[in-house]
Amino acid sequence: MPSLNHEKRLWAQGLERVVGVDEVGMAALAGPVVAAACLVTPDTKLIRRVNDSKVLTRLQREGLLGPIRGRVVKVGIGAASVAEIHRLNIYHASHVAMLRALRQIGEYDWVLVDGRRILDPAFAPGKHSEIVRGDAKSFAIAAASIVAKVTRDRLMAKLAAKYPGYGWEHNCGYPTIDHRKALRELGVTPFHRQDFGTVRVMLSAEQMELELAGAGVSSK
Repeated sequence: MPSLNHEKRLWAQGLERVVGVDEVGMAALAGPVVAAACLVTPDTKLIRRVNDSKVLTRLQREGLLGPIRGRVVKVGIGAASVAEIHRLNIYHASHVAMLRALRQIGEYDWVLVDGRRILDPAFAPGKHSEIVRGDAKSFAIAAASIVAKVTRDRLMAKLAAKYPGYGWEHNCGYPTIDHRKALRELGVTPFHRQDFGTVRVMLSAEQMELELAGAGVSSK
């Protein structure tokens, strides 16, 4: 279970304003990538039910959102759009989302980031550290993972109302069987990531249909 051990080591060094950051939506075929940042200080108390968002149910995550917001000092949320993912690639777009979440936090002393080494020069050297599987180890990162997941899930549910049939209200844009089936049957929306393999194949098929139709040839 996540603990405050990583945070306590930083607090002991005088780095009292510690932020945990995590993102969700990296592997989705549709929708933005969303990041959250949670600021904790030595006065922050652990919420023992908080864990890596991936091991919690949707109901559990929703139920923890209020307690997290009430317990941590501050929460920041950032996102990178599908257009930014296309322009920057998903790796750099995820960092854009993280930096936007951090800007909402304001002043801080150190950042704990879930994942492996960050090479993006936009992250200030000497003010952050990466923790592999940090959302299962650090309370601040785990809290951020829940906030980010709930935020993105709600956003995808809203988009599902505009683009029904893809199952975004339950698959959140990830490449599930029903989502891939809908892509074949309904085609690609403006919120699909056109550089991602499955979506690119669908676009190629659509383009071929258009070219065949223009040439007066049926693909049936």
